Amino acid sequence: MNRPRLIFMVISSVTVLALLSLAVLDPSTVRAAGAGQISGIGSYPGPGECTEVASLGATYVVKMTGDLVGCHYVFVTSSRCSPSGTYVEEGNEYFVSATNPNDTFRTRYKFEAKYRDCSTATGEIVGRCQHPIIAGSGKGIFEGVTGRLDFKDDVTVGNFPYTGHLLY
Repeated sequence: MNRPRLIFMVISSVTVLALLSLAVLDPSTVRAAGAGQISGIGSYPGPGECTEVASLGATYVVKMTGDLVGCHYVFVTSSRCSPSGTYVEEGNEYFVSATNPNDTFRTRYKFEAKYRDCSTATGEIVGRCQHPIIAGSGKGIFEGVTGRLDFKDDVTVGNFPYTGHLLY
C-alpha cells in the first residue's frame, strides 16, 4: 500500500469516528458545542403533574417530554376568531425543567388553528404554533439560550409534537 492512500484511510476513519460521536451527544455536550436540534411531545398534564399553573397565574400548561422534559406554562395575552373559523392566539410562556426547577427559559408564541366552532375553540381541524425563545431569559443550564420551538398539533391523538433548536 502506498503512503498517500494510507494517510487518506486514516484521515477518513478519524472523520467517520468524529461524526459518529456527534450523533450520540448528550444535552450538556450539545450545550458546550453551541447548538442542538430538539424534538419531543407536548400534552396536557395528568393529575399531580405541572401543578404550579394556578400559583403562576398561567392560563394553561403543557407537559413536555422528549429533549425538553418539564412544564411549559402558557399565558395568553390575546386571541381572536375569524368568521371562517381561523383562530389566532398570542402570548408568552415559561418553561420549567422537571429535573431542576432552576433550569428555565421564556418564549413568546403565536398559535394558529382552524376549528369547526371557533367561538368555543372546539373541533380543531389543524393547528400549529411558533415559540421563539426570549433572549436573556434562560436560567441554569439554559442561561444564554436562544432558538425556537415549533409545535404542530396532532388532532387525531390529541398531543403536540415539537421540533426546534437551542443555540448557546
